[in-house]
Amino acid sequence: MDEGFVPLLRRVPGFVAYYWVDAGDGVMVSTSVFEDQSGAEESVNRAADFVRDSLSSLLPNPPQVTAGPVVAAG
Repeated sequence: MDEGFVPLLRRVPGFVAYYWVDAGDGVMVSTSVFEDQSGAEESVNRAADFVRDSLSSLLPNPPQVTAGPVVAAG
């Protein structure tokens, strides 16, 4: 991920941060933070292309995308 996908996200305008979490039992969670909605939407498009082109054989189910504004931070 650090070699291909993260650099791809860093090039999206408004990129702030990316996190990948191994939640165990085959569950992975990623969170991307962007300054605005347009950057977030562009990242979803780029992520879909990356998954289709590079990871589809490794993922038994398509990723689920959920988006929303940050309502609390620390």
